[in-house]
Amino acid sequence: MSLRLDDITVTLGHGESRTRALRGLSTVFRAGALTALVGPSGSGKSTLLAVAGALLRPDEGHVLLNGTDLAALSDRERARARRTRIGYVFQSGNLLAGLTAEEQLLAAATLAGRRPRALRGRARELLAEVGLAHRSGHRPDQLSGGERQRVALARALLSGPELLLVDEPTAAVDRARADDLTGLIARTTHGHGCVTVVATHDPVVTRAADEVVDMQQHVPADAG
Repeated sequence: MSLRLDDITVTLGHGESRTRALRGLSTVFRAGALTALVGPSGSGKSTLLAVAGALLRPDEGHVLLNGTDLAALSDRERARARRTRIGYVFQSGNLLAGLTAEEQLLAAATLAGRRPRALRGRARELLAEVGLAHRSGHRPDQLSGGERQRVALARALLSGPELLLVDEPTAAVDRARADDLTGLIARTTHGHGCVTVVATHDPVVTRAADEVVDMQQHVPADAG
């Protein structure tokens, strides 16, 4: 299994504000490997995550997830791929305020068209896997920043994704929690065998990564 980007070009904005965010980017991300995307703001890390996760269609190029070109799918097919084949862990966690940790996972199952009741046991297993079995009944406002990220990670794994995309996972936690969370993402990647791509500024994440992609090598000369 792999994620392969072939000759990806992306232009953002309109009119005079148009900016070439990626141009001719080609790279391969391996299954079972944690790959860190590094580089300063504006180097295209978030754009690459959006393209890889079928949130943004590139102007040119192919996004091959285990042989399926996500860029060539219809909007409906891309939406289905996002629900069933791709897991996201956003920087803010994006948890729903009124739901407990366990309910966060079950709500995601509903959106993916699966029966929450059938996945309740798996949801509890995943919360235990990320060290939150004892916090499964707590809402986001009762959890720390690191705990919210752990819930988001468990939620992203519920559908058994082929691709896991993580945006700045340690930005909202202290150093000790950063080490713990990074180790958890690495173990999860190796244990589940998914393709994991993490956008980060944190050397803690970079040191734990199996591979590192320096986005500065892919910034177009005309990028602003």
